Amino acid sequence: MADKALKNKKIISTSLDPAYLFNRGENYRVYNYLGCHRTSDDEFTFRVWAPKAQDVSLTGDFSEWEPLSMNFLENYGIWETTVKAEVGHLYKFRVTHLDGNVRYKADPFAFRSELRPNTASMVWEDGDFDWTDSNFLRKRKMRNSYINPMSIYEVHPNSWMKHPDGRFYSYTDLKERLIPYVLEMGYTHIEFMPLTEYPNDESWGYQVTGYYSLTSRFGTPDEFREFVDECHKNDISVLMDWVPSHFVTDEHGLRYFDGTATYESMDYHKAYNEGWGTLHFDFSKTEVRSFLISNALFFMDRFHIDGLRVDAVSSMIYLDYGGKDYIPNKEGGNTDLEAIEFIKTLNTVMAAEYPGTVMAAEESTSYDGMTTPVDEGGLGFTYKWNMGWMNDILRYIGMEEHHRVLNQRLLNFSFMYCFKEKYILPLSHDEVVHGKKSIADKAPEDTYSKFATMRLLISYMFMHPGKKLNFMTNDIAQFMEWRWYQELEWVGLKDGKHSGMQNLMKELNHLYKDSPCLYEKDMEHSGIDILDVENPDALVKFLRRGRKKKEFYVCVFNFRRQEKQNVKIGVPYEGIYTEVINTEMEKYGGTWTKGQGEFRTVKEEYNGMPYYIEIISPSLSGVILKPKKLKGDKK
Repeated sequence: MADKALKNKKIISTSLDPAYLFNRGENYRVYNYLGCHRTSDDEFTFRVWAPKAQDVSLTGDFSEWEPLSMNFLENYGIWETTVKAEVGHLYKFRVTHLDGNVRYKADPFAFRSELRPNTASMVWEDGDFDWTDSNFLRKRKMRNSYINPMSIYEVHPNSWMKHPDGRFYSYTDLKERLIPYVLEMGYTHIEFMPLTEYPNDESWGYQVTGYYSLTSRFGTPDEFREFVDECHKNDISVLMDWVPSHFVTDEHGLRYFDGTATYESMDYHKAYNEGWGTLHFDFSKTEVRSFLISNALFFMDRFHIDGLRVDAVSSMIYLDYGGKDYIPNKEGGNTDLEAIEFIKTLNTVMAAEYPGTVMAAEESTSYDGMTTPVDEGGLGFTYKWNMGWMNDILRYIGMEEHHRVLNQRLLNFSFMYCFKEKYILPLSHDEVVHGKKSIADKAPEDTYSKFATMRLLISYMFMHPGKKLNFMTNDIAQFMEWRWYQELEWVGLKDGKHSGMQNLMKELNHLYKDSPCLYEKDMEHSGIDILDVENPDALVKFLRRGRKKKEFYVCVFNFRRQEKQNVKIGVPYEGIYTEVINTEMEKYGGTWTKGQGEFRTVKEEYNGMPYYIEIISPSLSGVILKPKKLKGDKK
């Protein structure tokens, strides 16, 4: 039956280098070949990979949705045809399976798609966008992000703000409102949750149908380019969540594209993710590798994106992720060796093509070498999300106070491994949904203590080694869990507890950016001196150090509800120290109306240091101090 069907195909034998490289897994810009592309003033050529289909036809506005036959390039598994069409025309591929079943599929390489619930692809071509960010891109290429500040504002554009009638903000609206807000708040990066086309708002963009198609929810590709260009004018980097691990099972998407397992594995257990209701890519297929690596480069090439947060890396690496059944790899292990090789190739290509951009892994296990360079045996990511730190600290602050003193390890364990990888500390959207409560509501105490604990947590995060990521609800201490279907509770800023948190976040961001000792040795053991993490009173004390000897911060965090008098802190130099941040100040939503002023050292060894100062550590607070005048300093 299969052989007979193949004989009925209209076959053209030809030698096309882009197709050959695509089949080899080495065409890293295959989006310039597959999909829909103008070939003359009024004609477009359409190409689609469907190697096992009995027949593929093109149908759309240009044919009044009557199927137009396509030629089969047998050597490459690609179908193609050229027709008269116009930008804006809608189309789909009519795919006939070997068993005779017919499915209408969206173009996997379409540059635009219909707004959901409609599912057709759109004829589209990029114009000559007038980018003005050449200086930014030149600096990005030379920048070492490890020794520069990185404070990321994670945004779900559907729900950051909405128009009064419920309409989404467009890219233009976001340019006018989001960029000024990020500048004011002091963030260095915006990270968007996925912007590629997806059918269901409730998936937040993580179940993709159009990998090359920016979602039509927020406007046109050029409007997004204007947003990115404006960010770069203001020295803001733009990151995007990217989902190369799995795809949605909607009929018009990639699922069994040619009637067989095309983008997914033939092994059902390997392909299907029951927990997410999605299908995993088959990384053993060279064409899938071309598809995904090209997709990553596409956003750098066409939209000047500054990096990708790679979603669900653990589900790519482990065959038994989520406890599913699996067939061991050829070495008898539980890792997907082809996926690991794909990741290495991806990160090698990205580093070569776009030095200075970020590839961040959202990965929740202790897999070694995530951020080790590929040529040194690692996977080559720029950063890894520190999920261990996040889980431990959120578990800790969710405990009753009498349990905290018995679980100090949850606080201090991160210091044992915080330089094992190059980390981003995430307080992301995943931690404020599905009954986990908001960050502000995680502590079990009274309302005042909940907000005090959040202020303590955020200050601790900014002083702890690692780059920073905060989800958009954290700025305003939104008390309700994040709801993807409505805008943030900006109205809460009328309350001093919420506006105070916003003030603290703003000051911490600007302090962080202006303080080299908080970022330039972020990946080095010498960037921190641990003074006391075994304190039975749940006090944590450490120094954050920079390249210059006398540039450092003294950090004290009190995770109990009792104010601590006469708290001694060891310091390395004799002189006068001053308070920079006290999270219990009234302007942050606390009760203190006046700070503690200056502190003179006492010449006595303490915490392994030759001097100490003595402060008050307020209940549930972070206090950050710096040297003001040290002995031997020039006037």
